[in-house]
Amino acid sequence: MAISIAILDCDLLLHGRGHKTLDRFDVGSVSDEFLVSQFGFPREFILYLVELLRESLCRRTQRSRAISPEVQVLAALGFYTSGSFQTSMGDTIGISQASMSRCVSNVTKALVEKAPQFITLKREAVIREQTSQEFQKVAGLTGILGVLDCVQVAIKAPNSEDSSYVNKKGFHSIGCQLVCDARGLLLSAETHWPGGLKGVDVLEKSALFKELQEIEGYFLGDSRYPLRKWLLTPVDCPESPAEFGYNLAHTATHEIVDRTFRAIQTRFRCLDGTKGYLQYSPERSASIVLACCVLHNASLQSGLDAWTLERTDPPEQPETLEQRPEDRDDQAEKLRKQLILKHFS
Repeated sequence: MAISIAILDCDLLLHGRGHKTLDRFDVGSVSDEFLVSQFGFPREFILYLVELLRESLCRRTQRSRAISPEVQVLAALGFYTSGSFQTSMGDTIGISQASMSRCVSNVTKALVEKAPQFITLKREAVIREQTSQEFQKVAGLTGILGVLDCVQVAIKAPNSEDSSYVNKKGFHSIGCQLVCDARGLLLSAETHWPGGLKGVDVLEKSALFKELQEIEGYFLGDSRYPLRKWLLTPVDCPESPAEFGYNLAHTATHEIVDRTFRAIQTRFRCLDGTKGYLQYSPERSASIVLACCVLHNASLQSGLDAWTLERTDPPEQPETLEQRPEDRDDQAEKLRKQLILKHFS
């Protein structure tokens, strides 16, 4: 059934010039290929989003002739997937850049409100067991429930002279701590950290830190993280064939979180830097990243492929953590050694 979306010329309405103008964009009259090229998603998923966010978007637009939820969702998807307000999107759906900006703000807030519904570590035992089995199929590691990484999203320099957002590469960014399962589904996404913080510092300051320790199972972190009983890292200087085998399995499994973030950046071009940095405050940039994470999970749960649009550039090699003697966890080292001997000897 063709579904028509009414488009109001928002600028005329806001400024009261002339008569109300009405154009129509018929979602049912265009192909999924067109919708994917313009808005990043097929028709069925777009309509699902409209219904998911309708109440929140109507609540935020109480004006008698406000922009419809349908148009707001299309405008926001157009920005997320193109990275620019200056696109043919305005012509396609009939609104100005200023109106698009308001739509993006409304939809971003609505998606952030939905984050606890779509991104959570709290899973039933049956699902955790299934996750562990899926990870084991990747490279043979057992008992794995998630892979952890802290990635950077470039932003404009904050107005204040705050150097905490300058990362090790010298540009301003927010640090985003992600945990995902073997399918690329995000289990945790904290997107608000200053880019100057190291991944291990983000982890120890985050709400996730305590939560991971209370879950029965293992998570994987790269060599920037300390070895813990619940956080398995690579062996720094492998010597035996078993240790080399473990490291290879660790790398192949941990790569899932890198692939997931690359796929998110590729689908949501506002995050990949090709259109320039996010031109917002750290707080608003963090909300946009989290909104994209919610969309990633929602699309995956709707049956779309998480890695269809994944970039092919190789991930950067992480720096090795300089571990202080007092940070060493002898029990964790013993546990990792037992795991290596059991599964890789």
